[in-house]
Amino acid sequence: MIFITAKFRVRPDHADDWPQIASAFTEATRNEPGCLWFDWSRSIEDPDEYVLVEAFRDGEAGGAHVQSDHFKEAQRTLPPYLVETPRVVNFELDQDDWSELGEMAVTRD
Repeated sequence: MIFITAKFRVRPDHADDWPQIASAFTEATRNEPGCLWFDWSRSIEDPDEYVLVEAFRDGEAGGAHVQSDHFKEAQRTLPPYLVETPRVVNFELDQDDWSELGEMAVTRD
């Protein structure tokens, strides 16, 4: 899978509205056949920063994502709401889902 984490610094006057601003892009991406997940979280340390955790089945699915009409639309419509170019970490991994964090295993007595 292709695993991507990106940080988006949103203009303070739009930070509370970011989930709605990005909603069409988010929904369309989640509906792509090769999308495994596409999840936004808001930083607890910086309320103007959102973290996007996304994964695609493989390189082909990731390529289809960046060639999609909704991605091209997001390239045009989302940057005006941002303070800076988003920062990203991108890896190809030999798995297709989350692994358990064994060091914090939950057991029930």
